[in-house]
Amino acid sequence: MARACLTATAINALLILLSVVVFDFFIGVLSFHISQLDLNQTIILRNGGANRQTAMFLPLFRSPPRLNQSSAVDMRSSRRHLQSRRPNSRMSLHDDLLLNGYYTTRLWIGTPPQRFALIVDTGSTVTYVPCSSCEQCGKHQDPRFQPDLSSTYEPVKCNIECNCDNEREHCTYERQYAEMSSSSGILGEDIVSFGNLSELAPQRAVFGCETLETGDLYSQHADGIMGLGRGDLSIVDQLVDKGVISDSFSLCYGGMDIGGGGMVLGEISPPSDMVYSRSDPNRSPYYNIELKEIHVAGKALHVDHQIFDRKHGTVLDSGTTYAYLPEEAFVGFKTAVMKELDSLKQIQGPDPNYNDICFSGAGSDVSQLSKVFPLVEMVFGNGQKLSLSPENYLFRHSKVRGAYCLGIFQNGKDPTTLLGGIIVRNTLVTYDREHEKIGFWKTNCSDLWNRLQTPNAPSPVPPGLNDTDSTEDVAPTLAPSEPPGYNVSGSLTFFLLLFSSASCSYHT
Repeated sequence: MARACLTATAINALLILLSVVVFDFFIGVLSFHISQLDLNQTIILRNGGANRQTAMFLPLFRSPPRLNQSSAVDMRSSRRHLQSRRPNSRMSLHDDLLLNGYYTTRLWIGTPPQRFALIVDTGSTVTYVPCSSCEQCGKHQDPRFQPDLSSTYEPVKCNIECNCDNEREHCTYERQYAEMSSSSGILGEDIVSFGNLSELAPQRAVFGCETLETGDLYSQHADGIMGLGRGDLSIVDQLVDKGVISDSFSLCYGGMDIGGGGMVLGEISPPSDMVYSRSDPNRSPYYNIELKEIHVAGKALHVDHQIFDRKHGTVLDSGTTYAYLPEEAFVGFKTAVMKELDSLKQIQGPDPNYNDICFSGAGSDVSQLSKVFPLVEMVFGNGQKLSLSPENYLFRHSKVRGAYCLGIFQNGKDPTTLLGGIIVRNTLVTYDREHEKIGFWKTNCSDLWNRLQTPNAPSPVPPGLNDTDSTEDVAPTLAPSEPPGYNVSGSLTFFLLLFSSASCSYHT
């Protein structure tokens, strides 16, 4: 009897083992075939990015209306609830807002991975890098992307949903910016890697392979743009549509003279004292906030209460360096600040081509500036306030020690309020797109991961104070050493990611 029981047990165990092996083989084969699918349906949207520092930086073209935007939102909302905890991608930021005019992160494209330093830009809706076939591209930090060296690269084939090249072979993109720079090229798809310390596995994504650059995009040191705006080609939208991250991302820019910082693609646990403003995706194609008042030294500016809601409203753009107010608001702000600075001397700015408003006699210690310059507060529609320290509205005079200049300017005759990176230095900004709000938390962005108590995260190391080229390798995270996405044996999770990838398309 005991012998018979032992035999039955052995048979059951053998059957279970055989089932596991068969299932494992089935998953591997199916995953491999799915990974070979050609994802070539895409749409190019016509809203560009805002990433320059001497003019009104909103793009020349607005996004065309989507054919069925509500249906797309409903589908995306249903995908959000498929799993309770999605991974995120923690990435370091490099460079300095005023020394370089931007912050960059590192992204790897292709198999094997090719590295790029990309400007993080919430005003752009496409990620692009110089292509090896580029006819007019500047000399940038890293070598151009070589599609022929990537075994996983596929050009996006011409279809009825995109603009096509003259031969009608490939989908193309074009971005034009208000300061007259531009980028154009073909759309391609490849494996995008976020670094080996990221929870997020490498993903297939559509990006721009540049064949032409003009203006500042040609002369800048950074390789290209990482588009974080709203749009089907945005890296955020692509990852959200795949269901691999929550519909949220965060940026944290380092402070004056420090630079660096961190960013997170996906959801984080927000600090309890984070303040929020509603961000209405239907208000404009850009990330906007409901700014109602600006206070200087505790007193509200005497301006029309609707002044910050005109045209595009109040736009938050990580690719813009400074802040720009409508004329009435700027005059009121300038007057209110100057009224608090009796002890300082007004001097000429560092560049005679600009009428900068600068003051000397404040001292060189940034931590002591709040004793000299007034506290500025932004009041949101819900009554919550974001306090701005002097580093959030001043930049250091490059020729006079201990002197500072206003980093908030008049936005020409444009009634839009544009808030660039200077406003959110040493501030964690969470773009919670799922709940249509943007959160702000004052912190030391150079120590972000410790302050968020985030385990196993890359250290957001700032560039050295005396670095002349802070976009050189500053402790970047590394891409996976193996070609991502082809070790499929026994990985049900990876199969699900591939399935989500294969079922995703880009529609208007």
